[in-house]
Amino acid sequence: MSTVRHFLDAIKFEHTVFALPFAYVAMVLAADGWPGWHIVLWVTLAMVGARTLAMSVNRLADRFVDAANPRTARRHLPTGLLTATQVTVAAVLSAALLLLSAWMLNPLCLALSPLAVLFLVGYSYTKRFTWLSHWILGFTDGIAAAGGWIAVRAAFDPPVYVLWLALTVWIAGFDLIYACQDVAFDRRHGLHSMPARFGIPAALTTARVCHLLTVAAFALLGWMMGLGLLYWAGVLLVAGLLVYEHSLVSPGDLSRLDIAFFNVNGYIAVILFFSVLGGRLV
Repeated sequence: MSTVRHFLDAIKFEHTVFALPFAYVAMVLAADGWPGWHIVLWVTLAMVGARTLAMSVNRLADRFVDAANPRTARRHLPTGLLTATQVTVAAVLSAALLLLSAWMLNPLCLALSPLAVLFLVGYSYTKRFTWLSHWILGFTDGIAAAGGWIAVRAAFDPPVYVLWLALTVWIAGFDLIYACQDVAFDRRHGLHSMPARFGIPAALTTARVCHLLTVAAFALLGWMMGLGLLYWAGVLLVAGLLVYEHSLVSPGDLSRLDIAFFNVNGYIAVILFFSVLGGRLV
């Protein structure tokens, strides 16, 4: 059991909250209400498989980089609490769960699942060659919304592209903030990030632009779907939380970065989910 506990801690399983609510948001919007237990069950399992696969590969891909970085040197693979074989087995099982879940949903989900796997596996390597990796991560997380939508409708429709855009720029924005703490390390080791390429002030400014676009995309989604007052109240609350998130960090002070990254963004995901539910009722 200690190995399982170490593994769940290594992949930060609790941070599934960042993406899972948006799969539910997409399902509720696509179904115009409750999508049914079959879809909810298999979308949930698909999301668990997808995120576990992505984080397992991320830890494997970065294990030597993590060992060299003082901030991450105490992670489970560098310290030997987990082995590469154990994490590889978890990644394979997670991919199998994702593919099984897609098969249980509909033919389009199954047909697109290998492409999803490609992004889930590949995004961890993008910082080796491009500072656009933050947006690739955001796009990959946005697959959660696309998957939730097509699980219900077996088709793509304009609203899901707007939700996908919102997730892409939201995730990219807070990943830009998070990457600011590793600028010196990334530059020394030839890793690519926007903060390392253009500096922390430019990265934080770009993160603000990303989060302005996030709020605009959520507003457009509400207008397209005809969502009610509770949804708009949620969007205003999310905008306020994003302003608060950016107030916590500055080029000269990143000491509260963990609060901005983990706490605030977890609240945002949950608030948007309940706002969509409320927007469908009121």
